[in-house]
Amino acid sequence: MDLGAGAGAGPQRARGRLGAPSSGMRAPGTPWARFSAWLECVCVVTFDLELGQALELVYPSDFQLTDKEKSSICYLSFPDSHSGCLGDTQFSFRIRQCGGQRRPGHAGEKRGDSGVPASLQREPAHYFGYVYFRQVKDSSVKRGYFQKSLVLLSRLPFVRLFQALLGLVAPEFFDKLAPCLEAVCHEIDQWPAPAPGRTLSLPVMGVVLQVHIPSRGDMPEPGPPEPSGHETLLPAPVVLPSVHELDLFRCFRPVLAHVQLLWELMLLGEPLLVLAPSPAVSSEMVLALTSCLQPLKFCCDYRPYFTIHDSEFKEFTTRTQAPPNVVLGVTNPFFIKTLQHWPHILRVGEPKTSGDLPKQVKLKKPSRLKTLDTKPGLYTAYTAHLHRDKALFRRLLKGLQKKRPSDVQTAVLRRHLLELTQSFIIPLEHYMASLMPLQKGIVPWKTPPQIRPFCQDDFLHSLERSGPQLTCVLKGDWLGLYRRFFKSPHFDGWYRQRHREMTQKLEALHLEAICEAVRGVLGEGAWRGGRCQSWGALETDSPLSAQSIEIWMKDKSEVEVVDLILKLRERLVRAQGHQLPVKEATLKQARLYIDTAIGSLPKDLQAVLCPP
Repeated sequence: MDLGAGAGAGPQRARGRLGAPSSGMRAPGTPWARFSAWLECVCVVTFDLELGQALELVYPSDFQLTDKEKSSICYLSFPDSHSGCLGDTQFSFRIRQCGGQRRPGHAGEKRGDSGVPASLQREPAHYFGYVYFRQVKDSSVKRGYFQKSLVLLSRLPFVRLFQALLGLVAPEFFDKLAPCLEAVCHEIDQWPAPAPGRTLSLPVMGVVLQVHIPSRGDMPEPGPPEPSGHETLLPAPVVLPSVHELDLFRCFRPVLAHVQLLWELMLLGEPLLVLAPSPAVSSEMVLALTSCLQPLKFCCDYRPYFTIHDSEFKEFTTRTQAPPNVVLGVTNPFFIKTLQHWPHILRVGEPKTSGDLPKQVKLKKPSRLKTLDTKPGLYTAYTAHLHRDKALFRRLLKGLQKKRPSDVQTAVLRRHLLELTQSFIIPLEHYMASLMPLQKGIVPWKTPPQIRPFCQDDFLHSLERSGPQLTCVLKGDWLGLYRRFFKSPHFDGWYRQRHREMTQKLEALHLEAICEAVRGVLGEGAWRGGRCQSWGALETDSPLSAQSIEIWMKDKSEVEVVDLILKLRERLVRAQGHQLPVKEATLKQARLYIDTAIGSLPKDLQAVLCPP
């Protein structure tokens, strides 16, 4: 199979055919359908003396990228000249998709997304790029160095999994090149879909990666791995503790004293520039910051690694409007001068590998920011609303002194951030639930009642009796933090998601009420003026027979029957199209009513209701 046909394009000029975006949809059962459940494509970026960074190949070769996307991938797959990365380096980036949604995904992907936590759902408008870059001396190359990157492009934020996959594949690829890559892609095309809540065994290159795909209702311990025909032939699996979680303690080591302040900045969606010595440090710090709000979805833009060549450079650096709500990871000190008007800048130094706690960056006023020689520090005028939890810092410091493993330290830190986020969100969830109409107000033949509007003042008043102080020991200005949160993209994102879920629940209850009402009518014969007057009980284990439906319809007018069919069909279409939380028994009951009712009508009406 030809891997490289039509794939190459450098950022300066085309090396091969440049394709317009394809529809990209891979339905189940088509070639590469399983592959595309995990990855969009695999790219190889090399350094060309004439072109600079150039896209050497894309695989599968029928996956097409726009010129702008190719250019961004080329520049973001190499560290810039300020990093000086020798040897092997792993990092990640995130780019905006050009030209609208290209591959909307099939129903299976949508159902999968509905089961995973909101923070881990597929990105509909962005690509994640996971990079393995190698730069080593090579006298056979005219420039004196071998420079190449292997890039996995995906819509899934599974950074831990794809880093582990690159660690297996990339060293082998740099030795054997294209044939190795083709074999790996075919192996990935045999993987089971990333279904939420399942533990999967993923064979690749003689190794089995065992991973658990998180779900919203995860049990404390994942289930056993899925059986695989390869398992008897392969060694013991490499168990990944998470598909997405980084070593949070290692990422936050230089800023542990300010983790809570950074949590507030993330919660409020504040613009933040992260200047790091390498793309690896930059991308891990940005991903760690955006993950510290889990389970709340991070609704702002973020770029783990960003360069001056990015197509959004002008958009992010303009001074004609307020800085955008974005967390930007960079390595070029030029950004300090360009973005010195940003309210928050975090400068971190080279990571320390020793067991001692590295020197903590200091809080500094933005006025002390020097454009040429910026020392590590958090440059901000922001004052935290909550008092700092000094006990957390002492506990982590004590863990270092006792040489506690990093994963244990990470668990302590992650638990603290999770409890902090939950303490903040639980009062919002409780208030939002109170806006839901009562189930007794859902009448079968009337439009479902509306969710009451969110009143910020009412919510703030409710905090006196059910605020975060019930679950969190931290003191401070919680009211002020909520008031600022209401203005952030995260409140808007959270509210829209919860309102959508509640609306779907209302629609599901309405469909069940209609089916119950029809059941009651069929059992009691109480139909007057085309309206159901009784509810009855839906016995899902003893479904109505078609004969009983026909008996009920004998004395009904065609208008009444058609009215019932149209109402049921409308609800059924919405339930299936929006994946509403409706019992399968209810859906089967509704289909039975519809089919039997249509069959009782004259042929001409049947043709109208069920056109060929």
